[in-house]
Amino acid sequence: MAVAEISSSLKPRIDFSLYGGAESAGPLAPKSKSSGGPKINAPSARRTVVEAGEFPEGMIARKEEDPSDFLWLLTEEPHRSRRKQILKDHPEVTKLMGHEPLTKWIVLGVVVLQLAAAYLLRHTHPFSPVFLLTAYAIGGTANHNLFLAIHEITHNLAFKGIKANKLLAIFANLPIGIPYSVMFKRYHIEHHKYLGEDGIDTDLPSRLEMLCMNNVAGKAFFCTFQILFYALRPGFIRAQTLTPWHFLNFAVQLAFDFLLYLAAGPKAIIYLIMSSFFAGSLHPCAGHFIAEHYVWDGLNQETYSYYGPLNVLAYNVGYHNEHHDFPSVAWTRLPALKALAPEYYDTLPSHPSWPMVTFNFIFDKNVGMWSRVKRLPTGARTPDVGGLPPKGGQTPIVGTPMEEKQL
Repeated sequence: MAVAEISSSLKPRIDFSLYGGAESAGPLAPKSKSSGGPKINAPSARRTVVEAGEFPEGMIARKEEDPSDFLWLLTEEPHRSRRKQILKDHPEVTKLMGHEPLTKWIVLGVVVLQLAAAYLLRHTHPFSPVFLLTAYAIGGTANHNLFLAIHEITHNLAFKGIKANKLLAIFANLPIGIPYSVMFKRYHIEHHKYLGEDGIDTDLPSRLEMLCMNNVAGKAFFCTFQILFYALRPGFIRAQTLTPWHFLNFAVQLAFDFLLYLAAGPKAIIYLIMSSFFAGSLHPCAGHFIAEHYVWDGLNQETYSYYGPLNVLAYNVGYHNEHHDFPSVAWTRLPALKALAPEYYDTLPSHPSWPMVTFNFIFDKNVGMWSRVKRLPTGARTPDVGGLPPKGGQTPIVGTPMEEKQL
């Protein structure tokens, strides 16, 4: 036993900081395995499924009928501990880590597709059926693909070098019409490092959003315009310090928009902006925004995966538990990660359909804007369960030179 422990301690620590992971993972301390209890069949009313066909017992956290507050937890986010355990049980998982060269070619193809569509529609009225259908079906799908390409590139998974990844993200940003790739990188890295921490993780709805959109009409409004919420919310909650990379992103995007306007006219710009709106609105792929971290079925599970066919269009972002556990594994190898550790992933509830997630979110009274796990920022005083978070605690500063060096 002592020899094994010494050997384990000599193994190199894995640095996840390059890929946006929460921390470096070293050897895991011995941990007793929980006894396997009996399982119960999932009631037909459940919105999520388990690949094994049964739900684990004892996961119920609360009744979702209370829309007056978020689900405040005192536990740490689950991905750090599960990552350490998987590394211990399956050390070969490290072979799946690293960049995916295919990503840059897909980005190039989708950017060219969008530019071609914008040019071809330069003489078409924006409210004509052809324009609207193209902007929704082709443009919305393509720009959503670029959203998720930028997400993938944010984790430095397109090239080995950080600068090359940032430049590719700025390039992928072009058909979206509005510069956001550099800002997204910082907010998204914090989303991984401080998952669910109030005031830091800007993926979380604010209390004002929760109070104003806690009925069917409010949730429908949120789903229709959620791209605007994701774009504007971070600036109100957690502003960034601008860096040269931000200004480069702004300058390149504005120059591209101006040149496209000169070459193809205003309707080409309208097509790209409309595509971005549809990509984050009532689009089949947009269901992943809600599917990933809203809690369902009264469970305290805060991350859900989706293993359906729409992953083909979305860089396998549906493998979201797998992604949060190992942000250093590129999209093409996330299915292999799931297959490598089925005892960890096949037993977790997951979503069978992204479009149904959106439908259920709007019309199910047991889920809403309040259905998110929140924690106090690191160092803050813990609240009473179900109560409002007290003020206090220090949060890390965004945009420091050290952070820029790491990101």
